[in-house]
Amino acid sequence: MKKVEVITRPEVFKELRDNLYSIGIGGMTVTEAAGTGKQKGVEGLFRGTTFEIKVLPKLKIEVVVDDEQVEEVVEVIQKTCNTGSVGDGKIFIIPVEEAIRIRTGEHGKQAII
Repeated sequence: MKKVEVITRPEVFKELRDNLYSIGIGGMTVTEAAGTGKQKGVEGLFRGTTFEIKVLPKLKIEVVVDDEQVEEVVEVIQKTCNTGSVGDGKIFIIPVEEAIRIRTGEHGKQAII
């Protein structure tokens, strides 16, 4: 099993969620986040005063999938989240040793489906 973490723009979330549902990925954790990378934040203007925002709003979406699903999930994420602009985000793939469903005690693949 692998955990696929995506940090991306909030405006692509609805489409990404729907596209992941369409390939059978129903469980995910979504966290509001803020960060900066190559974008280096943005500059704004408020009542004639310029200010710099060091971090930008992002979403972190986490899904745990069977090893055979990783490639398809990554492909869906890349196609959905790619706007061609700096700040589209990152994908991290992390090994998961075990998953246990608390309610039933199911382990492994049974716990994530």
